Amino acid sequence: MLSVLMVDDEARMRKLVKDFLMKKEYRVLEAADGEEAIDLFFKDGHIDLVICDVMMPKMDGWETVKTIREYSKVPIIMLTARSEERDELKGFDLGVDEYISKPFSPKILVARVEALLRRSKDKKEEVVDIAGIKIDKAAHVVTIDGEAIELSYKEFELLTYFVENKGIALPREKILNNVWNYDYYGDPRTIDTHVKKLRSKMGEKGDHIKTIWGLGYKFEA
Repeated sequence: MLSVLMVDDEARMRKLVKDFLMKKEYRVLEAADGEEAIDLFFKDGHIDLVICDVMMPKMDGWETVKTIREYSKVPIIMLTARSEERDELKGFDLGVDEYISKPFSPKILVARVEALLRRSKDKKEEVVDIAGIKIDKAAHVVTIDGEAIELSYKEFELLTYFVENKGIALPREKILNNVWNYDYYGDPRTIDTHVKKLRSKMGEKGDHIKTIWGLGYKFEA
């Protein structure tokens, strides 16, 4: 049985989500704040997915996600009443996989949970090595000419997506939808910021990521 950790300071919201997930035979653990969520996450040791609210007492959603991401790649869905682009980008940089704005349909949430868990299960644990760039998906480590480089969660996902689609011109919208697993309705050019940071960290190897003016990017080996 797959386990979901539901983190929200509203008991009514936790019960609503729990009821719908249990109908699909998920095991659901509840936490009323970030500190309780972290304790449960590490004490249980078998959490397959986390649903986390942003605004909570003691430890907010940002800090909760950041702490979990230091130790785990478990899929995370963020619940938020906010809709500002910078907040969503902050979450993605921390490693959030999906954003769902309140109020939401519980059935849609369950569908997102199932889709994320399928993708998580289907991800192959393998090593990609191209042009001196080595990506270890299982360890979530990138080395360039034998030296490890520090990438954020989304920078790692972005580089992996580029390499796996080498030689293909990728529109910004397609990159956002595939890397963020999210139907992004903001300005797709926000991806330029992520690419700029990624190129900088890759040094000379960053030149393999080519800009396709008016379209997006392409990785050339």
